[in-house]
Amino acid sequence: MKRSFILIIFLFAFSMQFGCKKAAVNANTETVVAETPAVSPFAEITDANAAFAEGNRLFDDNQTELAIDAYKRAVEINPDFAEAYFKMGIAYALIEKEAMRTGTGDIVPGETSGNKTVKPNSEKMFEKAVSAYKKLIAASHNDATAHFNLARAYNKLNKDEEAEKEFETAVKLKPDDVEYQTELGGIRIKLAQYHEALIPLKKALELDPENPEAEKLLEDAEAGAKRIDFNQPDNTNSAKKPSATSSTNSNTNANVASNSNTATKPANTETKPKVETKPKKEEPKDKKLERPGGPKPSSTRH
Repeated sequence: MKRSFILIIFLFAFSMQFGCKKAAVNANTETVVAETPAVSPFAEITDANAAFAEGNRLFDDNQTELAIDAYKRAVEINPDFAEAYFKMGIAYALIEKEAMRTGTGDIVPGETSGNKTVKPNSEKMFEKAVSAYKKLIAASHNDATAHFNLARAYNKLNKDEEAEKEFETAVKLKPDDVEYQTELGGIRIKLAQYHEALIPLKKALELDPENPEAEKLLEDAEAGAKRIDFNQPDNTNSAKKPSATSSTNSNTNANVASNSNTATKPANTETKPKVETKPKKEEPKDKKLERPGGPKPSSTRH
């Protein structure tokens, strides 16, 4: 009996130990599985441009989340792939906009967590795009495309003044590009620089008269310019019509000037006709003084 009892206890202890080890192995296995990152569905792609092209295809096919995975693969291969960051920002922005519309978003743009403002993924990607485009420009200052794309990234981040500067540079480097001229006009409208926006938009329509975007923006710019001109004070009439005070002063000064001029002029210019009437009244006296063939009275005597 003792041997049987001891054997039962031994078997029970062994089974308990084996069960604990198995549970530990399962727990460790679950932990390992949880910590293992998901494998990219595009891991087999080894060329950044190929991954970027696949992302564009998926994005155009409205498979936005898969497109993001493809763009991520592109920047994994090439961490300075500026255009991939930019397109990823656009894709994230679409997802975030839909999440806000349906109320399923985890992050609200601009909300704070502690002392830090929470940035959505779209903003992070546009910031990475800015950094990558700046590297391209540092390597080639006259790269019009890099300046243009940097301006687009600034525009997405609502850094409008920086965007205008880069669009201007792109236009100077490539003035015959319709898109460059159109975007420069658009950002100036956004900055309420309506008169300045007219120049590139008219140029864009000169290059492409059938450009509907440039045509619509030109209408907006012209309307904005008219509003500004209408609201400006009219200084023309005020310049032509002197105020009552200035009018009074000018009249006073005119009178003073007239009086002073009259005082300086010889009196005989206006008093001569009156003086000439006097000899007629004193005609008898003058006749007594006249001699036949004598001189006539000088006007100076009058």
